[in-house]
Amino acid sequence: MSVTLPPDYTPSEDEEFMNSKQQEYFRQKLLKWRAELLHEANETLSHLTQENLQKPDMADRASLETDHQIELRTRDRERKLISKIDAAIQRIEDGNYGYCEETDEPIGLRRLEARPIATLSLEAQERHERLERTHRDD
Repeated sequence: MSVTLPPDYTPSEDEEFMNSKQQEYFRQKLLKWRAELLHEANETLSHLTQENLQKPDMADRASLETDHQIELRTRDRERKLISKIDAAIQRIEDGNYGYCEETDEPIGLRRLEARPIATLSLEAQERHERLERTHRDD
């Protein structure tokens, strides 16, 4: 089923939660985010292969190596984010997107706008964070 969104469409609390328009809106948002991350990763790869680590000055070489390590760490975090984006797109296809993994309650449009890969409602996320703090403090 193909849904065409109006150019100015934004999900609203006034419509049925996760109707076909909302699903398509978040699918497009996730695909765009994924494409941006992949573009940045390709730019980094190109940049790293063009940089010459054979700098004569040891301080320049050390600085360049540090920059490369930071870039690679950032890309690794983004790689993990891409897998979360892929999982969210799969949840849209499965019809589970937008619902809390723990409670099956709607996550909420504002939370999904801010974090489209969210799998927990705000309340469930807060509960998780409290439990983590409690266990960390033990």
